[in-house]
Amino acid sequence: MLVSLSPREIVSKLDENIVGQYEAKRKVAIAMRNRYRRMKLSDDLKPEVIPKNILMIGPTGVGKTEVARRMAKITGAPFTKVEATKYTEVGYVGRDVESMVRDLVETSVKMVKEELFKGVREEATKLANERLIKLLAPGRFKEPTFNNPFEMLSNMGKTEEPVEEVDDTVREKRRNIRQDLEDGRLEERVVEIEVEEKQMSMMMPGMDNGMGDMLQNMMPKKKRKKRLPVKHAREHLIREESEGLIDTDLVYDRAIELAETLGIIFIDEMDKIAMGSNSQAGVSREGVQRDILPIVEGSVVETKYGPVNTEHILFIGAGAFHVAKPSDLIPELQGRFPIRVELDKLKAEDFKRILTEPKHSLSKQYEALLETEGVTVSYTDEAIEALANIAYDVNSTTDDIGARRLHTIMETLLEELLFEADNMHGAHVEITEKYVNDKLDTIKSSKNLSQFIL
Repeated sequence: MLVSLSPREIVSKLDENIVGQYEAKRKVAIAMRNRYRRMKLSDDLKPEVIPKNILMIGPTGVGKTEVARRMAKITGAPFTKVEATKYTEVGYVGRDVESMVRDLVETSVKMVKEELFKGVREEATKLANERLIKLLAPGRFKEPTFNNPFEMLSNMGKTEEPVEEVDDTVREKRRNIRQDLEDGRLEERVVEIEVEEKQMSMMMPGMDNGMGDMLQNMMPKKKRKKRLPVKHAREHLIREESEGLIDTDLVYDRAIELAETLGIIFIDEMDKIAMGSNSQAGVSREGVQRDILPIVEGSVVETKYGPVNTEHILFIGAGAFHVAKPSDLIPELQGRFPIRVELDKLKAEDFKRILTEPKHSLSKQYEALLETEGVTVSYTDEAIEALANIAYDVNSTTDDIGARRLHTIMETLLEELLFEADNMHGAHVEITEKYVNDKLDTIKSSKNLSQFIL
């Protein structure tokens, strides 16, 4: 279990992708390790130890969501993110706060299924290949026949599958195809398979209490024919066969246990539901807080997979809290987020590190994208510093959107190169300070700084 990583190991792994915010990393790492420690307690003490929920405070783009999401991924914990404001947009007939728990369980079910699929993949692959052989060398199908009228009447209304007849010629052809499949000679051959269509959501305002899920399950599964190369068709068929090989009840039981013991719900925009004034909207905001409160305190939520107890789910709240303050939240909700951490505003040095240090930094991503066209790119230290200063200056003079500013700046900087790359195979481009400044001067001269603003 990855959650058994020590807090130091979790922070070290977070450092590979996130620059700075050491205090936030420490606190989420400790919270996650405590969940592992709780599992090792005696049965009489275990129920008494509840998670110490965390409230992250800081402007947009400084890494609040990323710290929580990455930590969940590193430790193998189910994770879902919701916005507190979603529960205010259409009033009290809108999205039910319990839906956050259902979203978490859906994630947990997918994780458990993927884990169990690995164990049956070999058998599922054999079954999928057998289906492919039959698709590539079909037999002759004939409709079922009846010996007398009474047999026909007794079978009326029943769906009878056509009977497949296989002669020696088809058997020989299938033997040859089986060998070709094993040798990988048919991977690009196109076959027609039936795939399940994604069903439209049955959700309606005020019906976010599992009723939509129940109606969804009652609807017959629709399938459509699709032509795919063998290598892609096989994956569809492997998944179908895997579904039939695993125990569904076991999946649901494990998923609920995983969500209850390791699940993380990230509630963003908490500051937007705090009561910063005595306006009419304050009533709605307090109502949303009071709706969220029992979920955070611990309650049982009904899902289509079974009841889920939220008492030991870890909740991480987040918000900028520029106008409202954490103390503007109702006291009961404040008490349920005892751990608070303020994330640092990004400085020019932070932007420089963000561009160079993470394992998959933004500059490395663009290098990899252009390399697919046979174009190599490198950056001088001065160019990186210039980009970092631009990001900091634009954030200081306009809305501060944190590290997201770099996406806009990098896209603007490399726009022409990205457009022409397919005609530059074999070229090498060095991004220098002059290259950066020339691009910036062009934008300044056209008075189009809005290109830097999301």
